[in-house]
Amino acid sequence: MVEKIENIENNILVCIATPNDVVGIQEVFYRTWLATYPNEEAGITVDDIEDRYKDRLNEKNISKRKEQIINPLDGQTLFVAKDGERVVGLCRVVKKVDRNQLLAIYVLPEYQSRGIGSKLWEECKKIFDSSKDIYVEVATYNSNAIAFYKKLGFVETGRRFTDEKTRMKSGSVIPEMEMMIKV
Repeated sequence: MVEKIENIENNILVCIATPNDVVGIQEVFYRTWLATYPNEEAGITVDDIEDRYKDRLNEKNISKRKEQIINPLDGQTLFVAKDGERVVGLCRVVKKVDRNQLLAIYVLPEYQSRGIGSKLWEECKKIFDSSKDIYVEVATYNSNAIAFYKKLGFVETGRRFTDEKTRMKSGSVIPEMEMMIKV
C-alpha cells in the first residue's frame, strides 16, 4: 500500500513504508545510530554500532524487514520520508491497548533541521488513539532528540532504565529515559 500523504520541503514526501523501501530504511537506521549513539561516558563505541549493523544488508535481514512491512505487528505503522526514491527518514509507531508508543523517529544527519522529523510526527499522530497518552523512550544522553521531543510536547516521566535490546558487543547498554504526552 503506497499512500502519498503530504509534500514537505522541496521534493520530500512522507508515506507508508513499502517493501521496496527496506534497503533505505536499513541505511537510515545505521547512519543515524552511527551519528547519534556512540558515547564515551556510556561506553558505546563506533565499533559497537558498526557491529550492530554489520549484517543490515544481508539477504536474510532484508527479507525479514520486508516481511515486517508486509505483515506488521498489531497496531504498528512505519512511515518513511523520501527525497525522490531515497529514504531519508522514518517513524515507527504502535497503538497499544493501554497507550500510544512512538518507537522511533530517525532522519539522516544531512536532512536534519529541515522539518522532516516534525512532518513524520504529524502523520504519526493521525493514527494514534486520541484518548490515550503517547510515550517515547530516548537515550538519556541524546540531547538533540530530547529537545526535539520537548518541542513536540513530550515531558520526562522520571523513569530511567536499560533494555537488553540495546546491549552492544562491548557489553555496554544504552541508558534510556521515558517521555510522554498526557491527553
